Amino acid sequence: METEFEFADQDFQRIRRIINDIAGISLADGKRELVYSRLSRRLRSLGLRRFDEYCRLLETGGENNEEIGEFVNALTTNLTSFFRESHHFEFLGAELLPALIRERSASHRRIRIWSAGCSTGEEPYSIAMVLRETLPAVGWDAKILATDLDSNVLATAERGVYEESRIKGLPEARVRRWFQKGRGPQSGQVRVVPALRELITFRRLNLMHDWPMHGPFDVVFCRNVVIYFDKPTQRELFERFAGLLVERGHLFVGHSESLFKVTDRFVPLGKTIYQRCI
Repeated sequence: METEFEFADQDFQRIRRIINDIAGISLADGKRELVYSRLSRRLRSLGLRRFDEYCRLLETGGENNEEIGEFVNALTTNLTSFFRESHHFEFLGAELLPALIRERSASHRRIRIWSAGCSTGEEPYSIAMVLRETLPAVGWDAKILATDLDSNVLATAERGVYEESRIKGLPEARVRRWFQKGRGPQSGQVRVVPALRELITFRRLNLMHDWPMHGPFDVVFCRNVVIYFDKPTQRELFERFAGLLVERGHLFVGHSESLFKVTDRFVPLGKTIYQRCI
């Protein structure tokens, strides 16, 4: 097949090494066409003629290399929706939060939740809706940290504006309470209400680098993220999550992910919900 840019196997292997070194992502052999498709746009934008030139650009400049961010953004997948894997939010609202409300004393009414790999924001905003709907209106200090490696999706998340089609399927009562419908030039769009946005802090974070926060967190959502990592990287990541969670804190992972034979720091509760061991 004729291609615009020469893309030898050594180029693909080099890109696999670079993305693994930067973000811990393990690209499968079958991702070669995807890599070419997504990165050829970067070559075109930069006026480069060969992938070899692009790899050299990535490997120079260190942390000040602005292209690294574009490279990572191009190769990360951001598929998400409001209340995706709804059983997690049902458990959060019906069991986990009510238990915390019962257990926490008047002097310790604090809840911290981390959405690690928050993409365009649907996950942390879904968590925020459950928090607002479940916690008493006053007397509780609840905050959500939402992080992602991709700066582009973080900008969308922080803005909190979505196409109206993104909230199709949500109960009408939730739509009325938590979204403002656009008018005029913004017709067909919705904006998340300030009461949700004020619960969330959005930050860019590479999970493979140092974490500036110290916790402790009551809950960590890290869903459909570790599928891109090899087993040693997963093991290290789950160990770090366990270190930031409170005793018996909860970890939610994606439907195709499992901690089986990866870590012994958590016990499974079913439906890809785990609880930190004491």
